[in-house]
Amino acid sequence: RRAAEGCDYIGLGPFRFTATKEKLSPVLGPEGYRRIMGELGRGNVTVPVYAIGGIRAADVKAIMETGVYGIAVSGAITGHANKKELIKELNKYLYEYA
Repeated sequence: RRAAEGCDYIGLGPFRFTATKEKLSPVLGPEGYRRIMGELGRGNVTVPVYAIGGIRAADVKAIMETGVYGIAVSGAITGHANKKELIKELNKYLYEYA
């Protein structure tokens, strides 16, 4: 629906439970992302889709393999003791799929 309304991107989630949101949609996990990305592809939706919600660095590979354009993180960064190292780690994983 949102793509037909002319949006610039879609934030799709949550990947898993996250404490940064109060009203969550059902948790998707990798299988949910694969299913939805497949549906979007069959519908010729070309708007970039960003995974969001409870994402950790270790999740990036599995998430990017679902066909999403990228990820959005907040809690992972704000709650991390060494933000600089976490961002380096996230970038390393993301550049593997760029």
